[in-house]
Amino acid sequence: QVQLVESGGGLVQAGGSLRLSCAASGRTFSSFHMGWFRQAPGKEREFVAFVSSSGRDTVTADSVKGRFTISRDNAKNVGYLQMNSLKPEDTAVYYCYADVIPRIWGQGTQVTVSS
Repeated sequence: QVQLVESGGGLVQAGGSLRLSCAASGRTFSSFHMGWFRQAPGKEREFVAFVSSSGRDTVTADSVKGRFTISRDNAKNVGYLQMNSLKPEDTAVYYCYADVIPRIWGQGTQVTVSS
């Protein structure tokens, strides 16, 4: 069973940067794809980014393309979401997930961007 723990969230001013981490345990990290979703208050959870198990292939939502970068370090069992040029509308709880059956989610980390 995969366990995921996110970290790196916080309060940042608009235009600033944060790097989220997703530490995985319980299964060989390089055996599964992973990614990030986010959920703002009163809104549905939305897709942010995906990275393949090898790290070679990535997909990023249009809303964050050019600002957010997903990556992973299979040697350290950690996935990352580098977030630059943050906007107030990026404020949300960010969840990493493991693309296994059933899908596994982390507990989430709060990102707040002030204007």
